[in-house]
Amino acid sequence: MTSPIRITDVSPRDGLQAETTPVPTERKADLVRAVQRTGVREVEVSSFVSPRWIPQLGDAPDLFGLLASEKPSGVVYSALVPNRRGFEGVLAVNRSARETHGVERLVDKVAVFTAASETFSQKNTNATIDETIERFRSIIPSAHEHGMSVRGYVSCVVRCPYEGDVSPAAVADVSRRLLSIGVDEIDLGDTIGAGTPETIEPVIIDTIEALEGRAINSFGDPTLTLHLHDTFGHAAECVGTALELGVRSFDASAGGLGGCPYASTETQRAPGNIALSTLVAALHRGGEDAGVDGDALAAAEALARGLIQ
Repeated sequence: MTSPIRITDVSPRDGLQAETTPVPTERKADLVRAVQRTGVREVEVSSFVSPRWIPQLGDAPDLFGLLASEKPSGVVYSALVPNRRGFEGVLAVNRSARETHGVERLVDKVAVFTAASETFSQKNTNATIDETIERFRSIIPSAHEHGMSVRGYVSCVVRCPYEGDVSPAAVADVSRRLLSIGVDEIDLGDTIGAGTPETIEPVIIDTIEALEGRAINSFGDPTLTLHLHDTFGHAAECVGTALELGVRSFDASAGGLGGCPYASTETQRAPGNIALSTLVAALHRGGEDAGVDGDALAAAEALARGLIQ
């Protein structure tokens, strides 16, 4: 018996982080509320990164504070952390929610990020791949100690905007190294949306081999997730291929928020993350029940699009 499909909506974090016009914290909370009403199992709420680097997400503690008293049972809240300081911010949020609202744990999962491209890693994180992985060593055991799982994003799994095509073997190698230091979940990111069914297939196959049969992690969640951008309109086809290969976990973004800056031009913004509605439709075509309410989905996508108009 196959496990149910898991969807993580990343619109509040990945969808908004590149927006230059500030979105009020309360409106971000409205987006989280709307997204979780659709029935998705996880929402990536924000990132504990320095406001100097990503001003849009500088309100992460306040956003989680607004949500602390109303988190639905069964919904996972996750947050991106670039380093130990960011992780300490998550611990502070969880501590505040516990003391103020009696919530055992507000943030259930932290995400760390590296890349399969050395150049992209250095430009995106100001560190080599080796250095990014080293940063995670102190975070992972602490996260587990506090009952949180750890997701490891691997960017540029198909192509890098600087180096060009990335080999599936390189992706699998980084994934294997993340697993070796205790990361619970590998999230393969097609950062510039270059993937097609033909190019995403070997990436998934090689990464599954790197998992060595660990389809479900110790938290009961899928060990492999696919994060697609729809820059060139192939994301839905890639979902179909991933389903055939056994992938059961996907990221999406309400309203398709999160246009890739590397693929946009001066006059036209590139499509961003695969829209939640596009993912749901692709899953249905693949014979899968996405577990998403259609009316709530339409409302969440309308709200999401309204935030960036």
